[in-house]
Amino acid sequence: MARKHTGRPTDAELALLSVLWEHGPSTVRAVHDRLGDGVGYTTVLKTLQIMTEKGLVIRDESARAHVYAAAQAREETQGRLVVDLVDRAFAGSASKLVMNALSGQRASRAELDAIRRLLDDLEEDES
Repeated sequence: MARKHTGRPTDAELALLSVLWEHGPSTVRAVHDRLGDGVGYTTVLKTLQIMTEKGLVIRDESARAHVYAAAQAREETQGRLVVDLVDRAFAGSASKLVMNALSGQRASRAELDAIRRLLDDLEEDES
């Protein structure tokens, strides 16, 4: 039985999760094919098995070829990763994370507008 995942996914696990998030539940062969030639089939299989044990993916064993699906939505996993990053790298300061991110990489006009709307919504919620 899979246990609830408490840590953060590795880079390799995130690559497999990205395939599952983008394409939905998939067989090992389908995930492998979408990753391209850089990763071997048995590596994909073993990684998905480990991810099942960690609770990152769920496995449907009802068909001959097992089908894997992400256990959580992309946004939920991203949220956990951001919280972990804020805690570990920015001493719990979300503002330091945002300032560092915006100073290190140019944001588009649309992204800045979305950030302004989010800040406005957050301000309204505090009122």
